[in-house]
Amino acid sequence: MPEKIRAMVCDDSVVIRRLVADVLAADPEIEVVGTAVNGKNALDKIPLLKPDILTLDVEMPIMDGLQTLIEVRKTYKKLPIIMFSTLTARGAGATLDALERGASDYVCKPANVGSLSESMEAVRSQLIPKIKSLTGRAPIAPVARAARPAFGAPPPGAPGAPGRPGAAAAGAAGPLKAATLGNRVDVVAIGVSTGGPDALTTVITALPANFPVPIVVTQHMPPVFTQLFAQRLNAKAKVEVREAAAGDPLKPGVVLIAPGDWHMRFKQAANGPVVVLDQGPQENYCRPAVDPMFRSITEMFSSHVLSVIMTGMGSDGHRGAEQIIRAGGSLIVQDEATSVVWGMPGAAVQAGLPCDVLPLGKLAEVITSRASAARSGSAPRRTP
Repeated sequence: MPEKIRAMVCDDSVVIRRLVADVLAADPEIEVVGTAVNGKNALDKIPLLKPDILTLDVEMPIMDGLQTLIEVRKTYKKLPIIMFSTLTARGAGATLDALERGASDYVCKPANVGSLSESMEAVRSQLIPKIKSLTGRAPIAPVARAARPAFGAPPPGAPGAPGRPGAAAAGAAGPLKAATLGNRVDVVAIGVSTGGPDALTTVITALPANFPVPIVVTQHMPPVFTQLFAQRLNAKAKVEVREAAAGDPLKPGVVLIAPGDWHMRFKQAANGPVVVLDQGPQENYCRPAVDPMFRSITEMFSSHVLSVIMTGMGSDGHRGAEQIIRAGGSLIVQDEATSVVWGMPGAAVQAGLPCDVLPLGKLAEVITSRASAARSGSAPRRTP
C-alpha cells in the first residue's frame, strides 16, 4: 500500500478545523498530521510535520491565508495548497488573490446546510478529490476510446441525444479525423478547471485587441467567483472579458465566461447566436460544465469551432470535444507538464481524440494563428 497523504489543516475556527480534520481522517488514503490555528502557527509546524498538502483558511487573525501563502511559497514552492474560502465577494476576492500568488486550488466552506452531516459531505465532495488530484493519487479514470460505438453519445435529453435535433450527426459512429488545418475558425470554446484562473489569465491576456472571433469559456467556479474573475481578467486583457448573461450576443474579440452554477448554451437569434443559461442537472459533477457548452456551440457553428481543453481535474469536456471533431472542428489540449492537474486534457488524449497538445505558453499564439489564418489568407502551421 502506498503511504498515506500527509495533510495539514490551518483554520482559526475550532469547529471548521475539527470538521475538516474529521472528514480527511475518515478517508483511508489520507492522514491528518497536524492542525494550526493561524498562519504563523502553520509556518512553525510545516518543517516539523512535513505535510504533502496544506489546507489554508483565507480569513484568519494574526496572519491571514494570503500572508501565510506568500511566506510558505518562499520556502515550499511545490507544496500543494488549497484555500478554504467563504462564498462571499470578500472571500472570493481574497481567494483569487491567493490563486494569483501560487495557491493550487480552493474549496468553499459549506453554507446554508442544515446539519453537521450535510456540512461534512459538502466538504468531503469538494476537498478530497482535489487533495488526491494535487498529490498525484487520482489517476485518470478509464475513458472509452472514440472508436467504440457508444462513445460520444450525449447524456439523455441533451442536444444531439436520440430523439433531439442533431442526433444523427452528434452520435455518428466511425473513426475520428483531425480537422483540415486551413478550416475557418468562427468561434473559440475553452473548457478549464483546477489551475484555470492562472492559466486562463496567461492565455487571454496574450490575445491581441483585434482578435477576430468570439471566445466562450466554461471555468469550473461557483457563483460570485466567476463575476469577480471576469472583472479582473477584463482589467488585464486587451480583449473584452465579462461574465455571460442570458441574451448576450457572441461578438469578435469578446470573451464570455459561464456564470457559476449555470450551464452556458447558445441559440440562434435574429442577429446571430446568443447566450442561453440554464440550471439543468450537473454534468460530470459540475455546473457550469464544459460538455454542454461544447455540444451547443457545435450546433451553432458546425465545423468552424476551435475547442481548447486546459488544466483541470476530472474528464469534463472530452465528450463534447468529440462531437466538435465529428462536425469537422478541431481541438487543442494543454500539455501535462504545464497543467496543474492533467485530468481534463489527459482524458481527451486518452480517448484518442485528434488534437494538438501544447504547453501553456504556446496556446495564445496558436489560437490566434488558427482564428486569424482563414481571414488573412495565410495558412496556419501545425505545431509539433
